[in-house]
Amino acid sequence: MTETIPTTDVAIIGAGPIGIELAVALKQAGLTACHFDAHQIGYTISWWPRQTYFFSTTERIELAGIPIPNTDQGRVTGESYLAYLRAIVEQFDLDIHTYEPVVDLHKQDDEFILVTRPAAGQRQYRARKVVVAIGDMHRPNRLDIPGEDLPHVDHTFVEPHRYFRKRLLIVGGRNSAAEAALRCWRAGAQVALSYRRAVFDDRSVKHFILPDLLAQIELGTIAFLPETQPLAIDTTHVTLERADGSRFQQPADFVLLLTGFVGDMSLFEKVGVHLVGDERAPQHNPETMETNLPGLYVAGTAAGGERKPRYSYFIENCHVHVSRIVHHLTGDWPIVGTIPARQYELPLEDIQAN
Repeated sequence: MTETIPTTDVAIIGAGPIGIELAVALKQAGLTACHFDAHQIGYTISWWPRQTYFFSTTERIELAGIPIPNTDQGRVTGESYLAYLRAIVEQFDLDIHTYEPVVDLHKQDDEFILVTRPAAGQRQYRARKVVVAIGDMHRPNRLDIPGEDLPHVDHTFVEPHRYFRKRLLIVGGRNSAAEAALRCWRAGAQVALSYRRAVFDDRSVKHFILPDLLAQIELGTIAFLPETQPLAIDTTHVTLERADGSRFQQPADFVLLLTGFVGDMSLFEKVGVHLVGDERAPQHNPETMETNLPGLYVAGTAAGGERKPRYSYFIENCHVHVSRIVHHLTGDWPIVGTIPARQYELPLEDIQAN
């Protein structure tokens, strides 16, 4: 039996940092909102490698004008940021329906109908406006090669202890792969790094990681296998192909396929939002964040689409999405980001290199 709940002003789908910041802004503006997430708040951050630091500095990822408590004035870990998100939710008493995925969304006259499926059974909600802030990292970017699903193969790096005194092959050449290679080597793993390009792109590996990685490669402590791609994985080896087409067997007890993630745009498609370009990004007005479907908005990294050759949306340059949406709905500009004394603009190139 479907339970129907009265109409609210706005429904927010996704309780990551930008979804939470939007919920605060709507509450301060006096609008009613129902808020959903298929998992817990900040879910993507919750499966980051343990003790991983944000690449962005703290003032760039603060929400709703609330500073992040920080004793060393440095970058914060994912665990610290999750505690910060919990504090924001508590402070503003946000009513977020976690573990309640939205499984259907459609427009009926001037309202949106949302169908959710929590553990207790299907529910139905009505909202005048909808904001989709679901992020862009829903599943690994699979290689679709034999052996990819073997037990010793992972698409995410959790912590380095598992690989102590084991032969570890990491596939990838961006931030995640570079950081995993250094952390696992320092934890006692025998690390080899396979990358499809000849050299690392300094726009894809942060400036405080790349020199360390290059130094270890030059010293020979981390083996670098440039211009190689995996073709198959078995229990003891990975078959790699060089740029010239030749192949060789790389010994490996464990394999980390850190080849990125892709977003899930199916909810946008279901409700009738156009997906444009190779990235399959939701069509929207960048001044208001409203999609081609009137009353439905996109916020946060979901605006970048399903597949991206390079990331262009981060927490720090998505605060403005909240501003634009709330301004379009109310005519007023909300407080977003950090306190005014630490607000500053950066071009995308500087954000990527931060």
